[in-house]
Amino acid sequence: MKVLAFNGSPRMDKGNTALILNPFLEGMKEAGAEVELFYTRKLKINPCHGGFTCWLKTPGQCWQKDDMQMLYPKLREADIYVFGTPVYVDGITGPMKNLLDRIVPLVQPFFKLRDGHCRHLVRDGHKRGKVVLVSNCGFWEMDNFDPLLVHTKAFCKNATMEFAGALLRPHGEALRPMMKLGRPLDDIFDAAKDAGRQLVRDGKMSIETLNIVSRELVPLELYVRAANETFQRALDALKK
Repeated sequence: MKVLAFNGSPRMDKGNTALILNPFLEGMKEAGAEVELFYTRKLKINPCHGGFTCWLKTPGQCWQKDDMQMLYPKLREADIYVFGTPVYVDGITGPMKNLLDRIVPLVQPFFKLRDGHCRHLVRDGHKRGKVVLVSNCGFWEMDNFDPLLVHTKAFCKNATMEFAGALLRPHGEALRPMMKLGRPLDDIFDAAKDAGRQLVRDGKMSIETLNIVSRELVPLELYVRAANETFQRALDALKK
């Protein structure tokens, strides 16, 4: 089983997204999957120019010579895509959006009605496997992930892939401070790793395991107060 994973955080391994994404991928490896991880910050992926060259002039091939040329074969062959991204302005990060936009050459321009809805035909040679979303959000509430979930599920429908679930970490900015204080968080990281094992071994992740990944870290009022105090201290430091 081939897993193609992307970390869309500009902070890469120093970001909070990595705290959930990395053990998840480690669990997949332990279950026997071949995992390849890319950081969008390190990739050269230009925006799509919208000229339809990949549909009408060089079918299935984008004219831009950047890192997508290296990724296209991997995207066609992967059994599972893992998209890791923090919530930025209610959506995915910019480099991650460029990546998704540039997947257009993998589909044909022709329309097909599936379940009464317009979709593109997927080109031959695409495995059409599963997609997992891994995301971190600075806001406290779970509904801040709703736009990402809608987007990811829509992507799956258009690509005729299966949405396999999401590992969501609300108020993730509390993770690293709590780790420094020695607060008990191992159950969250263990659950992320177990979710990876489950997906490879069983083809799905349990709701119970995903709920542990998303469990409350601190009460809402305390989190808001602590966040505001942290930002205020940073601003005050600029005045000294």
